[in-house]
Amino acid sequence: MAYDQKASAEVAKEAIAAKADLVNLIQEGYTAGIQEVGDLYQAKKLFLPHIMSAANAMNVGVNLLTPELEKAGKSAGEGLGKFLICTIEGDIHSIGKDIVAIMLKVAGFNVVNMGRDIPVKDIVAAVKNDKPKAVGTSALMTSTMVNQKTFEELLKEEGVRDKVITNIGGAPTTQQWCEEIGADVYSENATDCVNKMVAKVKG
Repeated sequence: MAYDQKASAEVAKEAIAAKADLVNLIQEGYTAGIQEVGDLYQAKKLFLPHIMSAANAMNVGVNLLTPELEKAGKSAGEGLGKFLICTIEGDIHSIGKDIVAIMLKVAGFNVVNMGRDIPVKDIVAAVKNDKPKAVGTSALMTSTMVNQKTFEELLKEEGVRDKVITNIGGAPTTQQWCEEIGADVYSENATDCVNKMVAKVKG
């Protein structure tokens, strides 16, 4: 919450040296902090420069942790298939999605992080061209959630809906929304996403 990049790096280094639970540090530390900043932003108590400063501080720490997590992931075995992930059209949030991407990689997926504000037609084109096992879309605003529904409809129109597992996430999304639009999996958070997707792919 202090946007302190140096302190953020020090915490990450201490955790690595102590062989601490790095996933827990990301979830309960960095992610919790950035979500609090996000909540204050939504309440108009903070502004965009604060979000950027907080994100920069978080990224310094997470970037140090990522190689360690990936090392651990490699020893756990890979080969769960290709997983496309992005933030849906109209939505520029990326921090939560990026953390999910890291943790999916650790779990053994070949993750392609397409970025944020990705047009629905581009995601469908990637599904057709890359033939991933799964695709995850994140929506952080109620106004962009509708594009997850559009995505499901376009997959059907293009005849590829049954060729990919679809996963939705993001603060306003719910299990009910997942069922309503016909997506396969709803993820409440990064850990939930990994657990459900590993089970789905292996099942």
